[in-house]
Amino acid sequence: MADDALVVVPGTPDRLNDVIAILGGSTDACLCQYWRLSSGDFNRARGQRRVRLLRKQLGEDPPAGMIAYHGDEPVGWCGFGVRQRAERLVRSRTIPTVDDRPVWSVYCFTVRTGYRRQGIARALLAGLIDYARASGAPALEAYPVETSGLRIHGTAAYVGVASTFVAAGFVRVVETEARSDHLPRTLMRLELTN
Repeated sequence: MADDALVVVPGTPDRLNDVIAILGGSTDACLCQYWRLSSGDFNRARGQRRVRLLRKQLGEDPPAGMIAYHGDEPVGWCGFGVRQRAERLVRSRTIPTVDDRPVWSVYCFTVRTGYRRQGIARALLAGLIDYARASGAPALEAYPVETSGLRIHGTAAYVGVASTFVAAGFVRVVETEARSDHLPRTLMRLELTN
């Protein structure tokens, strides 16, 4: 798929159904709430409660994520938000907080079946970088898996792979204690302001 066939835009409340379609088409899915809620709140927030939370988050500044479209078809999602608003990150014992700056954390990537391995995650990240820079975010932070070129299961790669972030200009800050598919995850940053 040619990159120019993709359009990446911020998620907004009027695009809620597109986001749900990308994230599995079911209200039983995570709906990008895993990182945003504490463990207990996540377990209690099911079905329509997750839909209501996501709709509200799509209306916040910044919104809950970026959507990739191929024509009119929603094909990919990149969930992100201000780190201090992400309960699971705030409380994490495996992913450290390196400073108190209001960085935007990149939580996840989801690409619909039939569109994977076509550069959609890269396009989503590029769109997020442009949007974050234009919005005045001080930096983007991510916690991708270090695959060392190995192919891993898609469920383990939802946090992104380090090589994608390196190609976009992110630098490794510290290896975390978090793991995906038994492989290390690294805290990475892209500075957006001086």
